[in-house]
Amino acid sequence: MKADEFQVLVGQVSHLSQRQRATLTRLLSEPPAEEAVVALLESKDGDARRCPHCGGEHLHAWGKAHGLRRHRCADCRRAFNALTGTPLARLRYKERWLTHGEALRDALSIRATAERCDVAVSTSFRWRHRFLGGAKTKQPTQLSGIVEADETFFRRSFKGSRRWKKPAPDATPPARKARHRATKPGRRGTPLGELVPVLIARDRERITGDAILDNMTARAIGAKLMPMLGPDVLLCGDASGAYATIAAAAGIRHGPLNTAAGERVRDRVFHIQNVNAYDSRLKQWMRRFNGVATRYLDSYLGWRRLIERAPAGISAQEILLSAC
Repeated sequence: MKADEFQVLVGQVSHLSQRQRATLTRLLSEPPAEEAVVALLESKDGDARRCPHCGGEHLHAWGKAHGLRRHRCADCRRAFNALTGTPLARLRYKERWLTHGEALRDALSIRATAERCDVAVSTSFRWRHRFLGGAKTKQPTQLSGIVEADETFFRRSFKGSRRWKKPAPDATPPARKARHRATKPGRRGTPLGELVPVLIARDRERITGDAILDNMTARAIGAKLMPMLGPDVLLCGDASGAYATIAAAAGIRHGPLNTAAGERVRDRVFHIQNVNAYDSRLKQWMRRFNGVATRYLDSYLGWRRLIERAPAGISAQEILLSAC
């Protein structure tokens, strides 16, 4: 701003109302949005920062670029910053990242997010999946105590896919014709071949893990479930043979529930009501997106886990840090 323009602005301050003065004071006291984002990213690792290329700890300051400090590793002699190797690397418009985090917190649609962040719809879509890149891979290391496990199902969706009109030369053609939104399948119910099974495991400390399954066999479920289980857990599930086989293979106790016969609680302790309640909240939350493409389902599962980890509400800052 030029000096004469600044003097005009100063002269208009005396005409502001008390509320307008308070708003102006607040805006002037807050750091610029990009500086706030940079400060948050720089404080992420602190003194525990390591080289993302080789894991080395011997680092040297190596200037500054795009607002972020650069470091150089003395072992591999490669430079990096706080975003190197993260889903947010090389992403622009840092001053709008916290606004996008607020949109993720509020679970806005792609178009509503684009309007709030003042970016293109394509940019809003790309940012959503870049920001959720960290959340979808962060599963709990181990579940403990009583662990409830169950499956839920989502309709298989090729939303946004061009495989029908412009298939790649080596692409497998879809098994069915494309359907428009809200088109009825022509029969009651949804065939199992058009459903994607998702395993949900949750302990009594409200720590949740999930995984998309290839099929419903004990081998497929066990491959996803066993890495989540601690050594002394008690596995609660339905009376299907899959969970009994998994428990026997892992050497843990299994508390089956015959839900088909109406059994809900055994010995006033063993039940799967927590995981069923989580499934209900997940399905209700997912309805606002009007169908999620199966290729992005893991991102939305990670998004919901991120929200569930903070029952009192997650902040835009926490969402931003989860992506790094």
